[in-house]
Amino acid sequence: MYADAETIRRILTSTGETWAVVGLSNNEARAAYGVADVLKRYGKRIVPVHPKAETVHGEQGYATLADIPFEVDVVDVFVNSDLAGQVADEAVAIRAKAVWFQLGVIDVEAYERTLAGGLDMVMDRCPAIEIPRLG
Repeated sequence: MYADAETIRRILTSTGETWAVVGLSNNEARAAYGVADVLKRYGKRIVPVHPKAETVHGEQGYATLADIPFEVDVVDVFVNSDLAGQVADEAVAIRAKAVWFQLGVIDVEAYERTLAGGLDMVMDRCPAIEIPRLG
């Protein structure tokens, strides 16, 4: 319901190449680290967003979405559901093109606000699982 095949395909193939990964740090045990690596291997530019603003996978990190000094196409959200809505609102504010809530990240009201803000959105899916399915 929150991830139709056409929206998934559009985000992964034509929405843009710059993905801000919110919650990405150098902790290799976290899912964000591995997913960011997969996205990078598929040609996406990864922008780590984490309070520590660490450089991850060779990419400069930023503390918040608002700190990123260039356009972001997709905001990939790895924070828990009660924080995700605020991130989605920030994605609308920076004029991203799409928001992607990872597996288990669910906020129906944020989903509706994001769509109302004119962005594509996928919720409760993983791009690292979806991108190889594109063929």
